[in-house]
Amino acid sequence: MFRPRIHLIIALALWLTSLGGIAEPKTVLVHYMPWFSSKEVSGHWGWHWTMGTRNPDKIDAQGKREIASHDYPLIGPYDSGDPDLLEYHCLLMKMSGVDGVIIDWYGTDPFRDYGVLHKNTLSLIKSLKKAGLKYAFCYEDQSVKHMIAGKFIPPDQGIAQGKKVMGWLDKHAFSDPTYLDHDDRPLLLVFGPQHFKPADWKKITQGMANSPSILTLPHLYDSSFASGAFSWPPVTGNKTISVKKWKEYLLDTKKRHADSLYLPVAFPGFLDYYEQAGLHPSYGYLDDRNGKTLKESLNLAWAEEFPVIQVATWNDFGEGTAVEPSNKHGFSRLETIRNQVHASMPERRVAKKDEFPLALRLYRLRKERLPPERGKNLEQASLFLIKGEYEQAKALLEKSAEEERTD
Repeated sequence: MFRPRIHLIIALALWLTSLGGIAEPKTVLVHYMPWFSSKEVSGHWGWHWTMGTRNPDKIDAQGKREIASHDYPLIGPYDSGDPDLLEYHCLLMKMSGVDGVIIDWYGTDPFRDYGVLHKNTLSLIKSLKKAGLKYAFCYEDQSVKHMIAGKFIPPDQGIAQGKKVMGWLDKHAFSDPTYLDHDDRPLLLVFGPQHFKPADWKKITQGMANSPSILTLPHLYDSSFASGAFSWPPVTGNKTISVKKWKEYLLDTKKRHADSLYLPVAFPGFLDYYEQAGLHPSYGYLDDRNGKTLKESLNLAWAEEFPVIQVATWNDFGEGTAVEPSNKHGFSRLETIRNQVHASMPERRVAKKDEFPLALRLYRLRKERLPPERGKNLEQASLFLIKGEYEQAKALLEKSAEEERTD
């Protein structure tokens, strides 16, 4: 009874977004993972490159390191605390029309790698601000569950831990003018909740100066504490999810949240590495379809009323959802986002297809550790890229590369 209408809605949404004069401007945020460690920067290869079974010190005949992913970053495996890496990421976002990030965040405590992730997050925020980009947090409340299980905190201190986390956000993030808000309230995504019960949230958010609008995963939404929900690539049970199924899921989810906030999602596909790493069965599979999945999910998200869109993800290589440039996909996923942004907001100074490699060129020149005088040229080139002055940036980068060759 409901399905035929779903098909009509899908067809209408795709037709409207294909017209070019699509809807109103949107704020496009990418879900960002600050959890990668490299031996060069941190002294070891982190779990998210190895999954405990892969060894990035092994290098094949093509120069690729062995990592826990079906794809490979265009710059190779990296460290999330590397300032050159953060600049590269932020420049690519700016050039593609992305407005900022939603940071996957586990709190501030030195348990497992949470403290390192938090340190990387603070460095990322600094780079985002320099590039004129916004940010929001996606809080992983499962971190409290793991802290209790690992005896880092006693079981009766869970609520106190939640209050501590919310207190940090209230003081350091929610009052920041570059933090994302909606209707004058900061937006806080919660990946779950996976630990705190609905009644707990009132306790841990009580007394906050900047009370957030909390968005949860759709199936865990509870109106007693949350303002709405956010969608995520709908994989389940090690199954291949058809195009029809994921489109119906997104539209069904929107319908179920007609009376609350609903943050739509766009994604390029889903191909995790967990089974290959021997950890557990795959969560499932969403075919990339040579870029069609990202384009069509972005179209559907753009047709929603909510002014913000989340792209899942920027760099989760372990789950095969990264739009960051890679060996397999090049810059194509960023080009898709750029095309959508440009069609809706033609005044935005986004990069042309042949201009995206300028950020890569800058990153590689940074790694040459040039003398201070030449470093100034790179800094100026970075500022040109932030401003969308691509020809000026190109000229400076070519000059720096030529000087490097003649030394």
